[in-house]
Amino acid sequence: MAVHAYPAIDDHGIVGDLQTAALVSTAGTIDWWCAPRFDSPSVFGSLLDSEKGGHCALAVDPTAAAMTVRQLYLPDTAVLLTRFAGPDGVGEVADFMAPIAGTEPAERHRLVRVARVVRGRLTFTLACRPRFDYARAEHTLTTVDERTAVFSSPVADLHLQATDPIVLDADRVDVTARFTLSAGERAAVVLTTVPTGAAVSPAPTWPAMVEEFDRCRHFWQTWLRSSTYRGRWRDMVNRSAITLKLLTYAPTGAPIAAATMGLPEQIGGERNWDYRYTWIRDASLSVRALIDLGFTEEAFAFRRWLRARVEAGGTASGEPLQIMYRVDGDPELDEIVLPHLAGYRGSAPVRVGNGAADQIQLDIYGEATDALAQATDMAGITGWRTFTDLIDWLADHWDRPDEGIWETRGGRQDFTYSRLMTWVAFDRAIRMATEQARPADVARWTTERDAVFRQIVERGWNPQRQAFVQHFATDVLDASLLLMPRMGFLSPTDPMWTSTLAAMDHELVSDSLVYRYDPEASPDGLRGTEGTFNLCSFLYVEALARTGRVQQARYAFDKMLTYANHVGLFAEEIGPSGEQLGNFPQAFTHLALIAAALALDEELDRAEAQPPSPLR
Repeated sequence: MAVHAYPAIDDHGIVGDLQTAALVSTAGTIDWWCAPRFDSPSVFGSLLDSEKGGHCALAVDPTAAAMTVRQLYLPDTAVLLTRFAGPDGVGEVADFMAPIAGTEPAERHRLVRVARVVRGRLTFTLACRPRFDYARAEHTLTTVDERTAVFSSPVADLHLQATDPIVLDADRVDVTARFTLSAGERAAVVLTTVPTGAAVSPAPTWPAMVEEFDRCRHFWQTWLRSSTYRGRWRDMVNRSAITLKLLTYAPTGAPIAAATMGLPEQIGGERNWDYRYTWIRDASLSVRALIDLGFTEEAFAFRRWLRARVEAGGTASGEPLQIMYRVDGDPELDEIVLPHLAGYRGSAPVRVGNGAADQIQLDIYGEATDALAQATDMAGITGWRTFTDLIDWLADHWDRPDEGIWETRGGRQDFTYSRLMTWVAFDRAIRMATEQARPADVARWTTERDAVFRQIVERGWNPQRQAFVQHFATDVLDASLLLMPRMGFLSPTDPMWTSTLAAMDHELVSDSLVYRYDPEASPDGLRGTEGTFNLCSFLYVEALARTGRVQQARYAFDKMLTYANHVGLFAEEIGPSGEQLGNFPQAFTHLALIAAALALDEELDRAEAQPPSPLR
């Protein structure tokens, strides 16, 4: 395995059709694509094993004279352009997937790749080497004609259809091609994932592909026009909104945490998780941001999905809710290791599924209740009764240890953040019952809410550190508590909060980048270290702004934006050399970016609206 064969994690753009997504590197290689859903087995997976994983490369001939490569999105869309410029000319590859409308899962998913030359004359190469089911399933190749190939496997098929002048050459069970275009000429490769044995679609025509391209571009530009954001960071907020939409499974409205699995938090380390599922926490916290941006349809779609999970009950852990689900609501996420895959740059083990799904994390009840409280619709009396049953259950079960927000595997503790969010659950439930005049045991809920509050203040506060700490048996700080002011637990100017923030400044913050916690001081059951957490860095910006440190918040925000990749995307973490680490792109990071931008705009507008001092 050659380490240099792996592109940087952030050396990618993402395209998708709202049911699945693919990553395209600046080399023009699709090295990650799962179908027919985000959480389906991979068709291309060379990010996790450059030799075995499979890929589809379409680029200017790598043996040509030195080329400068740039990648960008067509403005306000998810159409990705990879441009190649050199002595012989300028060409590009456009990658797009037309969004699939409706609430029904689709069996066919099309990724269109269009190569064209705008100046001079360039030779392109194509190599399509699928490896189905995480490279566990063998496949056969059938060449229907010189421009059509069918890759067949027991789990799925991939159809490749090309246009003139591309002529496909069989390479055992793969195909390659080499073709030359002059200025104004173009050629296309259409990749379609289908069930095993499905018929091949009619050959692509240029009028049909132009229509598909226009439909894709129109969808994204029309969708984005519904955004109400008019603030100072429109390009980054719009790109984050598009990314969140790309990572949302349209048939159910469930957003996934990231498009990938197994990308490491430390190169060569074991912190390699599968993030292609829907976390109650992440998705619930997105509701407020989506509503604030004007995307109410997406916010309410997730609320319906969440309400269905509350009503369904019955989880592997025996709790009313599970911390994560598949996009269709299935709670089964058995975690297994894929030992035949080397892992990104040797970062093993590669895991599929997520064993943390069985953990008890009490904070999810607060995030879920906060999301449901964003609107009055609770699906009528039946929905309200189910909800009150949930809060009544929480009243009996909140005071116990759990695994905490970061899904540590070092044993259960009385985590302060978990208590904070149980307080939120009771607080929002009381507010909903009161404002909507609904039947509920408000007296009991109030008693429990106040008991949680006292416990946090008495046991979550460390007098020596003058700060709220990670859990009741430690003096370790935890960046999840940056959410305390946003949740309304205390004022952002409360002395206990400003003291906590000052302690975090000293211990968790490095040049505006924020660590989740110190794993050496608070062992989490895993070997190795991790980078700073992008989510926490944006939460820090928001906390600074709300605390009145507005100019420092703006500087920290602008510095964070320099860590975005070339098309405005973020992974989970930033490594010691500024590299992006972890699964990519991460929805929670882009959600936090939006929330930080909204908070900063609000506080900057307020500061600019202040009347001038009469002494000036």
